Amino acid sequence: MTSSTKGSAAIMITDRSFPALHPRPAQGWVNDPNGIQQVDGRWHLFFQYNPDSARHANITWGHVSSTDLVRWDEHPIALRPQAGGPDAAGCFSGVGAVVDGAPTVIYSGIVGHDGFSTVVVERGSADALGWEQTGHVAAGLPSDPRVTMVRDPFLFEVGGLRWALQGASLSGEEPALLLYGADDIDAWEEHGVFLTESDVEGLPSCDGWECPQLVRVGDDWILMVSIWDNGGGFGSRPRVGYVVGSLEIGEAGLPVFSGRAAGSVDLGSSFYAPQAVQAEDPERVLVWGWAQETRPQEESDAAGWSGLLTFPRELRVHGDEIELAPARELEALRAGSADPASLPDQAEVVLAGSGAAALRLGGDVVWEGEIDGEARILIDGSIVEVHLTGGATYTERAYPVGDAAYSVSPVDGVRVEAYVLALA
Repeated sequence: MTSSTKGSAAIMITDRSFPALHPRPAQGWVNDPNGIQQVDGRWHLFFQYNPDSARHANITWGHVSSTDLVRWDEHPIALRPQAGGPDAAGCFSGVGAVVDGAPTVIYSGIVGHDGFSTVVVERGSADALGWEQTGHVAAGLPSDPRVTMVRDPFLFEVGGLRWALQGASLSGEEPALLLYGADDIDAWEEHGVFLTESDVEGLPSCDGWECPQLVRVGDDWILMVSIWDNGGGFGSRPRVGYVVGSLEIGEAGLPVFSGRAAGSVDLGSSFYAPQAVQAEDPERVLVWGWAQETRPQEESDAAGWSGLLTFPRELRVHGDEIELAPARELEALRAGSADPASLPDQAEVVLAGSGAAALRLGGDVVWEGEIDGEARILIDGSIVEVHLTGGATYTERAYPVGDAAYSVSPVDGVRVEAYVLALA
């Protein structure tokens, strides 16, 4: 049985699939992580949220916060669609920042479901708990007539200036990123196309790029894009690509990104629309993603909820490849030893050595792969996050029912340790 907090009332959850450690409201639809920012030592995490059903509709921004990335407080909805406003049909993806001392969110406001959006900027109270919407538009629709989809603003700094990207599609068939000058957060300057599919190698072909992220890790810049297939929608296999490269100010005075290697951010079946944010430590970048459901929509409807956000992950670079490792704070969840052959619904498994390994739920394989070094498997109800040290990450979903339990069988050459995970 899991306790979830909605407003001031504690709601007891008996659904074993519902996460006990990943924050989300007790009911409704959750997708992209949004607006992440640190204010006075507290992390504020927003997310797209439909409180009324387990389906993607009437999107607001839910809001949770934490001082330690482990214990989360739920707050009232931060943003709602404004009748007659630039977000009348929904408050979609965007980022957060503290601008001139004020907590600020920058997001896609939509008035229809045609792929177009404008950039809306709103400011919060000093503690980031109160949000009064004004409907201020910082960037309207692009002037380029080839743009057939635009959304998901992202801010970055280089050359002492603040810039912004938006995901886009050109003529409905070529993914692209659009560049803006955003030194004035309330009035962006349009600079046209930043990148297209032809400028980078190694990313899957698609109709458009969503949720662009461009962050610095050490001497490298990492670009992440979510691969959007217009015909696939939410039912297609989630795909997020990355490009490792460099960023500098070019002769025209605009940022220029040069990629050298590309790959997939997460190889699992349930990961999309990540958001990356710089921590107070300039060498540390944290990443959250949306863990989509893999069960039929009708089962989510019956359960009354759909979607959740991953645990926070630390973004690391190894040469031409990236690694997403569990945030170091998550080790505080270890509450004692567990039996690898019969794990609780909230557990961690650490595998070390060299050889094959598999995680099962009852008789079904949830994940299997080769271990060469160490792997950490984090389980919370229906979400399974597998991290191979120095290597790939897999986000999977599995739905425990009846007396079925998660298990990892010992394998030759691989040592197994297991822990119960719980909030202290």
